[in-house]
This record gives sequence, structure tokens and C-alpha cells, in this order.
Amino acid sequence: MVYFNLKSITQPVGIIRIMAVIITCMCFSLMASVKPDSSPYWGWCMFTWIFCCFFTLLILILEFTTVSTKVPFAWEDFTAAFAILSSVLCLCASIMYPTFFSCSTCYRQIGASVVSWICFALYFAEVVLTRLRPSGQNSGFLSTLPGIMKMLESFFACLIFLSLESGQYSGSPALNWCVAVYSLCFIFTIAIILVTVGNLTIYFPFSFDIVVIVYNVLAAVMYITAMVMWPLSSFHNNKRPVGCGHLCAWDKLVLITVMTVFNSIVYTLDSIYSILLVFFLSSE
Repeated sequence: MVYFNLKSITQPVGIIRIMAVIITCMCFSLMASVKPDSSPYWGWCMFTWIFCCFFTLLILILEFTTVSTKVPFAWEDFTAAFAILSSVLCLCASIMYPTFFSCSTCYRQIGASVVSWICFALYFAEVVLTRLRPSGQNSGFLSTLPGIMKMLESFFACLIFLSLESGQYSGSPALNWCVAVYSLCFIFTIAIILVTVGNLTIYFPFSFDIVVIVYNVLAAVMYITAMVMWPLSSFHNNKRPVGCGHLCAWDKLVLITVMTVFNSIVYTLDSIYSILLVFFLSSE
């Protein structure tokens, strides 16, 4: 039976979510009021604020109507993971948007940038409150350290794909290998998340934890090769052009390099933690 749960919107987490809906709505409204940009980074920022606004509103509605108690997955795990993901998305948008699209006289862009930082603060506060309250201490995959690292790996890969252009790697076997690494690791990371969240691991005829460990190690090694090969091949005899402004092709190469380094670190930490968790910590 469905009934209205007023407590869901009057408790601190509910109030923060209501504020997040209002603030994210202000963000993409300010952004939409200026001339659209063809840059994928502009689209990413717009997607971030619309995505966060829509799903936060959906969470509020489902909890207010108690439909959330009837979903076939761990609701608290989902909301905790969403808060973490929204924090990372808003942090990225808060840095990216003013860097590429703001100026000293762009008042609406400045306003959107400031409001975006408020969005990040709200979602970060939700993460803290969810972790502190007793009901937030859950064992769902997405809100655990391995789940968080899997979301980060996917997030950094998305930023890499945003910056990739066919002219950057065509004709270079080394750069083609790097693109293959980014694509394969992203696909398998998403697959692991879906299989784990969907509780499909019980259908595997062998230990899924061992499969994840093998994948994490292989992905870490592959990303380390890409971390070396991408900058060596991209910047060899390729200095930054004199007339290169914001978002030129050379800057995108730098961003891909930085994201590759970040993902290499995350995959390496994920590999170490998964080995410790399965072979050492689980035996204690």
C-alpha cells in the first residue's frame, strides 16, 4: 500500500535534496539563457545539472510516496551512490564551466558557476549525512569503496571520450591502442557494476571475485601502458600552437593525459584493495 511519508522531506537529507533540485534547476536555467556552445564540455555541464535535478526530484517523489520501499534493489545503496556520483559530477562541472565558458563580463555564466559550487556543497553534505546516520550504513555495492572506485573509473573514462577526436589518434598504432584501452575498460567496468547491482553474480559457475581481481589487474596494466604511450605519442614534436585558445585540440590532449593518469591510479588502487579484500581481509 502506498502512503505519503512527510518525514522524507522534513528530515535533513530530504531538505538538502529539495534545495538541490532548486539549485540545479537554477544552474541549467542560467546556462540555457545564454547562447549554446557546440563544445562537448558545454553539453556535459548541461547534462550534469539536468541529470542531477531530474533524479534528485525522482528520489524525493519515490520516498515521499513510499514507492521506494517496493523497488527490487537496495534503495539506500542507490541513493548513497547517487549522492556520491552527483558530488563528483557537480565538482567537475563547477571547474569545467567557468574555465571554458566564463569571463569577467559574463554575468549569467558567473552566476551558473557559483550556483554549481553550491550544488556540489549540497550533494557533498548529503553524502556526509548519509554516512553518519545509522540507516545509511549499508552493505550495498555502489556505496562501498570498490563500488565508488568503479564509478570513478567510469566517470574519468567519460571525460576522456568527451575529449577524443578522430584526428587525434588516426594513423597512430600507439594512440589507437590507448583508445582501445579506454573503450574496453569502460565497457567491462560498466558490465561489472550492472552484474553486481543486479545480483547476477550467483549465476556465475566460478568465483566472480576472482574474475574482478583479474580484470582489475589487467585494466591497471593496460591503463599504465596508455599513461605512458598517450603523452609520448601525442606531444612528440607537437608543441602548443601560438593561436590556441580555450578548448583547442592541443588542450584536449592534455585533458586526456590527466584523466588517463587519474584512472591509472584508481585502477591500481582498485586492484590492490580487491586483492586484500578477497585473500587477506575476508579470511580474518
